[in-house]
Amino acid sequence: MHFLTQPPRFLFFTGKGGVGKTSIACATAVQLAAQGKRVLLVSTDPASNVGQVFGERIGNRITAIAAVPNLWALEIDPQAAAQAYRDRIVGPVRGVLPDAVVDGIEESLSGACTTEIAAFDEFTALLTDAALTQDYAHIIFDTAPTGHTIRLLQLPGAWSGFLEAGKGDASCLGPLAGLEKQRSQYKAAVEALADPLRTRLVLVARAQRPTLREAARTHEELAAIGLSQQHLVINGVFPAGEAENDALATAIYKREQATLAAIPQVLQALPRDQIALKPFNLVGLDALRHLLVDTDATHGADAIELPTRINAPDLSTLVDEIAVDGHGLVMVMGKGGVGKTTLAAAIAVELAGRGLPVHLTTSDPAAHLADTLEGSLPNLVLSRIDPQEATARYRQHVMDTKGAQLDAEGRALLEEDLRSPCTEEIAVFQAFSRAIREGGRKFVVMDTAPTGHTLLLLDATGAYHRDIARQMGETGVHFTTPMMQLQDPKQTKVLIVTLAETTPVLEAANLQDDLRRAGIEPWAWVVNNSVAAAHPHSPLLRQRARNELREIDAVATRHARRHAVVPLLTEEPVGVERLRALANWKTS
Repeated sequence: MHFLTQPPRFLFFTGKGGVGKTSIACATAVQLAAQGKRVLLVSTDPASNVGQVFGERIGNRITAIAAVPNLWALEIDPQAAAQAYRDRIVGPVRGVLPDAVVDGIEESLSGACTTEIAAFDEFTALLTDAALTQDYAHIIFDTAPTGHTIRLLQLPGAWSGFLEAGKGDASCLGPLAGLEKQRSQYKAAVEALADPLRTRLVLVARAQRPTLREAARTHEELAAIGLSQQHLVINGVFPAGEAENDALATAIYKREQATLAAIPQVLQALPRDQIALKPFNLVGLDALRHLLVDTDATHGADAIELPTRINAPDLSTLVDEIAVDGHGLVMVMGKGGVGKTTLAAAIAVELAGRGLPVHLTTSDPAAHLADTLEGSLPNLVLSRIDPQEATARYRQHVMDTKGAQLDAEGRALLEEDLRSPCTEEIAVFQAFSRAIREGGRKFVVMDTAPTGHTLLLLDATGAYHRDIARQMGETGVHFTTPMMQLQDPKQTKVLIVTLAETTPVLEAANLQDDLRRAGIEPWAWVVNNSVAAAHPHSPLLRQRARNELREIDAVATRHARRHAVVPLLTEEPVGVERLRALANWKTS
């Protein structure tokens, strides 16, 4: 493996949820420890399962891994760190400022930026305090800070004063108000990250377009601020030997090879490793020792018994329930790479096929669905929002208004604030909001929706909902704001999309909690690209199908009020007929 050749002291693994970065970080730690090197494995992932992988209770303390000599682990709890931030900032103003202002501050501290910066605050000492880490030859981090977080920490100026003076939108500057340590410590940490002799960043992806696009974006973002020592690891690549005598396996292999042949140009120059897809769950020491080596682990897989039927509805069953109302807003939500765009299109095609008027609107940059659906189905209108254009307009508007009266320092802070992921969600949602009103007379199917945190930010900072409520309440006239429509289950149905894998299900559950905090109750979950529902013959796929059954059961029994399972298909579901077939694919 290239990324393990002459490894520096610090190794950071980063990538989208579900690509396997925790497993690779753990396997790397085991391999280096086996070489006699003392290793500290640190997780800052909110969805960390390092303890589960090793079968040890770790937590927020350095813990020796009993089964692996020379290995210690630490799970930094970013949620606890973020809560400490919130308590430290909000505590002094609670009861002093109006409740609405306090609520706005609390919401500004509830997003991903707060969690990430709080985690960075926690592990800064591991990068800079020689006495704390002198016993370890290597320190491995599961999850690296983004370029956005690092730029925030590099910015000059009074962070807390910026927030208290109300100079910017409350999105990601909130956590900066809680930073009490000396800037010199953060400066030293960033310098350690940028030193190729001390640090190597490993970008983890899958042989899928969305995760490779994310890796390319991360590479450019980090390289632009001096973190250039990067390696690319493509995990879970389908082995050629498994692509025989199984149409599904052959299709997966060909699809992945085509994706790898078209890898983003900015990634082509990076040192690259490929790790073959494994049939087993990456839990336990034996599994970790086999992850980074090529072995045939499918022995005995032919004897695996899979159910002849996945006891779950298909997508068209959910559409039957949606169609009863005759109109409404359908929001398809989920983390990147789970197939939201495809499922939104399939739902729109199903509704239109029932003779119902449908407006499908998407912000997905892959426009092939638009090309396929254009004018090809009665009752269906398609629109596409360009996220970059919408975000650019929004940023310019904020800089021209709120930034007009700021000094150079304030404008620099505001400009970085507007690079937050929240900014794109806000900008796209504003463009989407025009379509929301159509939900009173037709179906509007919305792909790529904002998180509950972003919706609450819009409500808290824009105050649109509260202003309208106050004005209209005085007149006694009935009114509905976009936020009220999203919270009304009779008008809006939110579908959460996930994969039947541990991390995607956990991330979907976190998204559901986020939405509930905004007063939005998800209507259904959809488990997409299920191998178990496809009834595979390949030994490797049969083992993976067995592993999926536990996650599907968790969705059905613990997370979702109603759910559907959609199989992984041999042909990509592009075009009206394939989308219709996808929605109606029976799990029996």
